[in-house]
Amino acid sequence: MNVNRSGYYAWQANPESKRQKQDTKFLGLIKQSWLESGSIYGYRKVADDLRDIGAKCGKHRVYKLMKQAKLASQRGYNRRPYMRSGAVAQAAQNRLEQNFTVPQPNQVWVTDITYIRTHEGWLYLAVVIDLFSRQVVGWSMGSRIDTELVINALLMAVWRRKPKQQVIVHSDQGCQFTSKEWQDFLTTNRLLCSMSRRGNCHDNAVAESFFQLLKRERIRRRTYETRNQAREEIFDYIEVFYNRKRRHSFTNGMSPADFENQFLTRPTSV
Repeated sequence: MNVNRSGYYAWQANPESKRQKQDTKFLGLIKQSWLESGSIYGYRKVADDLRDIGAKCGKHRVYKLMKQAKLASQRGYNRRPYMRSGAVAQAAQNRLEQNFTVPQPNQVWVTDITYIRTHEGWLYLAVVIDLFSRQVVGWSMGSRIDTELVINALLMAVWRRKPKQQVIVHSDQGCQFTSKEWQDFLTTNRLLCSMSRRGNCHDNAVAESFFQLLKRERIRRRTYETRNQAREEIFDYIEVFYNRKRRHSFTNGMSPADFENQFLTRPTSV
C-alpha cells in the first residue's frame, strides 16, 4: 500500500483527536434533533437545538457534520407565479396591506383553506393564525368546503383566545368568507373583516406559508388511506409539533407557543 511502516504504527498508536471525539458526540446529538423534527430541520434549527441543551457547536460545524452524514432539510415546492394586482374585495377592504408584523397577540388573525388528498376523497382544512406569534389558534377539518368549515375554525380561535379588544380577521375573497353567515359571525363576536385582493395570494402570505410547511413537512411524505388518518396526522402536526416545538425564523428561533409565553411573562416596567 506504499505506507511507511513507522508511519503506520504511529497512526495505529495515536487515539482520535479531541476534535474528532467532539464531532462524534455532536453528530449523535445532531441526528437526534434531526430525527425528532421528523427529518425536516436544516443546520440552523439543529444548531439552535444544540445550543438550548448546552452543546457548544456552531452552525457552520453543524452544517459540515450534517453534510458528511447526508442529513438534509426537507425542501419545498416551486413558488407560485406572482400576481401584482387584483380586484379590490367588495365585502371588505384590505386592512392588512401585507403588514404581517404586529406588536402583541390577538390584534390580527389570518385565515384560509387548503385541501388534502386521501383515498376516500378530499379532506378540507381551515386554519386561523395569530400574526404575532404565527401560532395556529383555530382549525377545522371536514369533507365539505363550506361556510361551516371556516366558522368552526374561527369559533375555536374565539373560544381559545377570548379577545378583549376588536381583532382584524383577514381572508381571501372565497365564497365562504363573503357569505352572510361569515359576516354575521364576525359582527356578533366584534371581529373586523379584512380581505385580500382577488388573485393575489401574497396578501395572505402567512396562511399560505403555513400550508406550504404543512404539505412539505408532513403531507407530501405520506399517502392517506382515509380522512380519519389524515385528520390524526394534521392534528399531530398542528398541536404537537408546529405550535409547541417547531422553530420559526420569525419568532427568533422559538416555537410559536414559546415566543408568545415569553411575551406574556416578560417583566413590565412600573
